Amino acid sequence: MTNIHGIIAYPITPFTADGTGVDTARLAGLVEHLVGSGAHAIAPTGSTGESAYLTEAEFDTVVDVTVRTVAGRVPVIVGASDLTTANTIRRARYAQQAGADALMILPVSYWKLTDREIMAHYAAVASAVDLPIMVYNNPATSGIDMSPELLVRMFREIDNVTMVKESTGDLSRMRRIKELSGGELPFYNGSNPLVLDALTEGASGWCTAAPNLRPQPCLDLYDAVRAGDSDRARQIYEDLAPLLRFIVAGGLPTTVKAGLELLGTDVGDPRAPLLPLDAEGRAELRAMLTGV
Repeated sequence: MTNIHGIIAYPITPFTADGTGVDTARLAGLVEHLVGSGAHAIAPTGSTGESAYLTEAEFDTVVDVTVRTVAGRVPVIVGASDLTTANTIRRARYAQQAGADALMILPVSYWKLTDREIMAHYAAVASAVDLPIMVYNNPATSGIDMSPELLVRMFREIDNVTMVKESTGDLSRMRRIKELSGGELPFYNGSNPLVLDALTEGASGWCTAAPNLRPQPCLDLYDAVRAGDSDRARQIYEDLAPLLRFIVAGGLPTTVKAGLELLGTDVGDPRAPLLPLDAEGRAELRAMLTGV
């Protein structure tokens, strides 16, 4: 199985000037920058990539461009989540056909799902593809909170479920996953402000949009934790933490797209109903990124 670890970078999705499609040239450039900056894996069509606002044709385009640009240099983990099991399967199958290395799936639903329904959802997707699945727990966006007990049960009972992205910001969840699975279930940190504690606790990687704006400190933080250099890791984290808190609080597509533009790469606006970052936010973000 593909070894997925380290900094898992989430590219934004740049749209064409009229907002009617994906700007494929810009997307390829952004993905190339992330790979060239040293990211250990690329994860398109996640929350940062505005997957909830993509048409199916746009989803397919983002997957194709990303896989083609990465060209096997690092793993590609495609976010295949959707409201229905049927379309989650469609997306998962497309990602597999396109050459993705793994899937990330968030149980998104209008109705609050029971554990039985969540199990059935993941089992159906897993039976339709051969790729490993990262179960994504993020109740802030999905409205569904999966307990460590449920996550470990899916790992035990569904063959393709091989890893978990835990984004609640609750370190005790990660400890519980490790305890219940006897350390067998790899977990990944999806809460940017929690990254230092999560990596120290044994997270296999950090799923983050931050490398779009400051790739080297993200890599340095991961390397420092792996090397057991806690003082250096703390120093890097304290320098990076204000940016991590800002991009989460302001919404990842909105803040990362603004940050890229401030750094000289215009990738357009997020898709409505999301709005561009306001003037006050831009001034605060500019100071973080440029010191001006």
